[in-house]
Amino acid sequence: MHFSIPETESRAADGANAAYVAYNIHVNGVLHCQVRYSQLLGLHEQLRKEYGANVVPAFPPKKIFTLTPVEVEQRREQLEKYMQAVRQDPLLGGSEIFNSFLRKAQQETQQIPTEEVQLEVLLSNGQTVKVNLLTSDQTEDVLEAVASKLDLPEDLIGYFHLFLVREAKDGAFSFIRKLQEFELPYVSVTSLRNPEYKILLRKSYWDSAYDDDVMEQRVGLNLLYAQTVADIERGWILANKEQHRQLKSLQEKVSKKEFIRLAQTLKYYGYLKFDPCVTDFPEKGCHVIVGAGNSELNFQVKLPSDQIKEGSFKVTRMRCWRVTSSVPVHNGTSGPAGSKSEVKLELAFEYLMSKDRLQWVTITSPQAIMLSICLQSMVDELMVKKSGGSIRKMFRRRANGGLQRSDSQQAVKSPPLLDSPDGSRDSLTKVASKLSSVSLRAISHSSSATDIGANNFHGNYAFEGIGDEDL
Repeated sequence: MHFSIPETESRAADGANAAYVAYNIHVNGVLHCQVRYSQLLGLHEQLRKEYGANVVPAFPPKKIFTLTPVEVEQRREQLEKYMQAVRQDPLLGGSEIFNSFLRKAQQETQQIPTEEVQLEVLLSNGQTVKVNLLTSDQTEDVLEAVASKLDLPEDLIGYFHLFLVREAKDGAFSFIRKLQEFELPYVSVTSLRNPEYKILLRKSYWDSAYDDDVMEQRVGLNLLYAQTVADIERGWILANKEQHRQLKSLQEKVSKKEFIRLAQTLKYYGYLKFDPCVTDFPEKGCHVIVGAGNSELNFQVKLPSDQIKEGSFKVTRMRCWRVTSSVPVHNGTSGPAGSKSEVKLELAFEYLMSKDRLQWVTITSPQAIMLSICLQSMVDELMVKKSGGSIRKMFRRRANGGLQRSDSQQAVKSPPLLDSPDGSRDSLTKVASKLSSVSLRAISHSSSATDIGANNFHGNYAFEGIGDEDL
């Protein structure tokens, strides 16, 4: 997650003449909450009390006198680094103290009272699941409610997750991010004030071997089947005419397991595809479609010569990666006067191209955060497998008891039959068409307050390097 405090606001204190400075905390370039220095100091003291002064990062000191504009800017930078350092620490960033602070601040900033509401959650086949919950319910609560509505067994909840997506006019989805434990899904989606943003339920794992666990139970099978059909329809999974004919035949027979088994053999099964964007590999300014899956990032690159080339970067050969933000340049300025500059995001990873040769590869995309989340989850999954563990787990129970089941369950509808593919449409032609619509925006590479510091590098514990046998 990219935490930043790009700006401050002067506010009049309630019931007094004195003013105070409010700090706008952004997550992934979007305002999450607005807090005062005293609130962040309170968070710091709670963390110190729970985990000790030697674990918690240093906090900007109090000042006796009113801050000058220069001191306000210095404090903003210090607080930004502090929040980034806390979030990057697995112990502190995953603590309930930190997450509950952000949830409460998010709700207060958006001025959404705690009340009962109905939230719509989409399934991969376009079906809507309506769940009743509180506006203050966190991501885990909402996932529980959706699982309850669908009658998904408790031990399978961990195989699925909620994602924030943006729905295009043609019905396609752009994945923005996984919903995190520090946010309130209802508040997150409604505060965007755009009906194109939705919450989507999708499987959370990468290794298709875990499909066996999910297919053991009826609801899990139906969810995985609906997702697989949708991925084939949107072209994320590639199938030739004969494979398409076999898939349609299995659909007509309602042979869901056999359908998924066949799909598992197809190219890009289980991959998450991203919107067309820009990369500097193999040269600067190349348009690319990135796919994440099978422990790799797959590139379909359009070269300046209009030639389409495909290649993959294995996660086990990425030494580390980072996400940075910057502001687009317009005629040498940071944006039109009076307008808010849209934050541009980049994902860069250091890749072992050959023995003893590391090279940075950069992707410029609004979905850079989601790409980073995908890399981290693939690494986590590889490490679990390497240690002999399993992702099968019981969903964390509440202190007051087990999962509350809804009185009324909702079935997952079977998707319509697949349409026959058009043999005249070549896959490379479709890729080229998508890539041609990408515009390369100028990016300011100068250091700025919104850039992520060095402590936001993601080290890769699954990094294996290259042996002589690989060369």
